[in-house]
Amino acid sequence: MTGGGNGASAERVVNAPGNGAGPEQRLRLGGMALRNGLLIHGPTSWAAAARTPDGSIEVASGPKPSFARGPLGSMPLVRGPLRLAEAFAVVPVARRNLPSARLPIEDSRVLAIGLATAAVSSAIRRLGPTTLAREALIATLGFLPAATALRDRDLAAYHGVEHKAIGAYERGTLDPSDAPKEHERCGSNLVLPLLALSVAGQVLVERIIERPKPAARALAAVASVSVAVELFAYAERSPDSAVGRMIHAAGHEIQRVLSTREPTDDQLEVGSAALREILRAEGRDTSHSGVD
Repeated sequence: MTGGGNGASAERVVNAPGNGAGPEQRLRLGGMALRNGLLIHGPTSWAAAARTPDGSIEVASGPKPSFARGPLGSMPLVRGPLRLAEAFAVVPVARRNLPSARLPIEDSRVLAIGLATAAVSSAIRRLGPTTLAREALIATLGFLPAATALRDRDLAAYHGVEHKAIGAYERGTLDPSDAPKEHERCGSNLVLPLLALSVAGQVLVERIIERPKPAARALAAVASVSVAVELFAYAERSPDSAVGRMIHAAGHEIQRVLSTREPTDDQLEVGSAALREILRAEGRDTSHSGVD
């Protein structure tokens, strides 16, 4: 597939051939922006597309690592970390199968900030007993590497591509150009609950255990992630609740101000390539029948 084009093709998602029923159920898609493309994962597969230095678009796909199948996949407080683990496990697989892809962490500044924040956080913990203010500072420092990565305009734009491509599919089209660059299921909606729960969890560990070991702190961190993901899911099910409005308002502002940018037509073309590839990998049919 050659690069350069004038944006996404105008396609509509249609029924699988021969099913004889109404529109098939939409896949639940997730994704991750790359520095030069987009990674999308579905229920059983992953797909990625990347713009190469010569301007062409390369795509790859394959089966998705599975940790959240069976009873554990539906167990509250367990399913969240397992699904996050699936999403992260896809990344090295995609990178290996699509060598032209560039991950968000493939930047010396991001790696340097990550090492620096880890060292500073460790030093802060050695200053004395845990306090809310101290843990809030440590938790905030933990988001600095991601914020540094998103200073890259292309990465922020491909984050917008991710939302627009998946959002367009959810609306029944493969043309992402008119979809918003903010999405209600973005991981930015995890920031507020995860920040609050991380602080509370570490303070609680300090109160329960005198001089807690790293294992105890790690367990508290996993528990914080588990509860944060459950709140994330609750906000999606109940967007008009007080919790849902608060979580989505914070996530939307993070996306609007920091983590996304409006992409170019060339970047949208890469997103459309990734979207078509994940649908192909998941066995879904598409048809060139105009825009909704």
